[in-house]
Amino acid sequence: MIALVDMDSFFASIEQMDQPELFGRPVAVTNGLQGTCIITCSYEARYWGIKTGMRLKEARKLCPDIIQRPSRPKRYAEISTNIMRALITITPDIEVYSVDEAFLELTHCKKIIQSPKNIANKIQELVLEVSGLCCSIGISGDKTTAKYAAKQNKPHGIAIIHPETSEEALSNVAVEELCGIAQGMKRFLNAYGVYKCGDMKNIPISVLGKHFGNPGRRIWLMAQGKDPENINTKIAAPKSIGHGKVMPPNTKNLKTILIYLQHMSEKVGSRLRKYNFKASSFYIGIKSSRGWIGGKIKSPYPIDDGRLIMKLGQKMINYGWNGEGISQIQVTAINPKKLNQQIDFLEDRELHAKSNIKNKVLDMINQKYGDLTIVPSNLIYRSSMPDVIAPAWKPSGHRRTV
Repeated sequence: MIALVDMDSFFASIEQMDQPELFGRPVAVTNGLQGTCIITCSYEARYWGIKTGMRLKEARKLCPDIIQRPSRPKRYAEISTNIMRALITITPDIEVYSVDEAFLELTHCKKIIQSPKNIANKIQELVLEVSGLCCSIGISGDKTTAKYAAKQNKPHGIAIIHPETSEEALSNVAVEELCGIAQGMKRFLNAYGVYKCGDMKNIPISVLGKHFGNPGRRIWLMAQGKDPENINTKIAAPKSIGHGKVMPPNTKNLKTILIYLQHMSEKVGSRLRKYNFKASSFYIGIKSSRGWIGGKIKSPYPIDDGRLIMKLGQKMINYGWNGEGISQIQVTAINPKKLNQQIDFLEDRELHAKSNIKNKVLDMINQKYGDLTIVPSNLIYRSSMPDVIAPAWKPSGHRRTV
């Protein structure tokens, strides 16, 4: 028995809760007041046909009275953390799937659960108590069917699909409605005559296994209500730690590009230090109309200092950028490793000691008074757009970041 807890219009609902004058009004949340793309919207806005990903300009044509609210990621993460901590009182076997979704493994609790409906009601009451918000619950025998069920009776709904009927329940569902099937996979399946989940059993599992490996085999089973993947309660060591930001379209001013680059470098460095990681390989890229410029850049020794990461980025700009317009920037530490107290022989020992003291003081101040309270002087002019919550966000550990 697996339950998927799915918050209803999470970001927009928090804005309505914190600002009662917005209750019952069409609200669209964007990434800052400068943002033009809708991150999410209230159900009142959805009534007018407004959807996530729609441009604000298009939304206003459908609903002239729509109210734009800038996102507040730290507030959303704070409430999500409270919800996830409360859900542990239902079962310790919980997988935080995103900032507004969590899978609960209830199989071991079945003896004390009166019925699936009863536990679903209990979860909704608990979430409302700790957050003031509503959620929808899907319950089934596997993760994929539970996730599908949670979408069926929104908002504040409950849907229960018994494992014995899950294949039948999914049979007429378009394959792309299942989590994990993107456009590329959809086109592949369509080429084999698979448009609905019920069509999947008409092709051998080996067809997907040959092209996509184990993920393909899992999708073959998912479509038949037999998703084999278990609840994952462990947070794996990071394969990367990165930050990116969208820039004003077609930015050609070098000073502006360098400010964005330094901003992301400092954020990556700060996060590495916070969790005692260092990295010697980084992906640093800027996006133009012809694609990404940049790539992997090596440091002579493992680093966690934004200033040194910025030097690598400056090198990439000097050799890779030809003055074209830039719209996005990304800085990512690849395969970060836990801090080794031994200093690399290539590293300047005196400089290492001074940097450590400086960064320790900066981190203490910034952790107490807020991210980047003290920054290099260039970052006074950094973007006012707030950071975003990463899809892999978790309420604790190295993934607790926005």
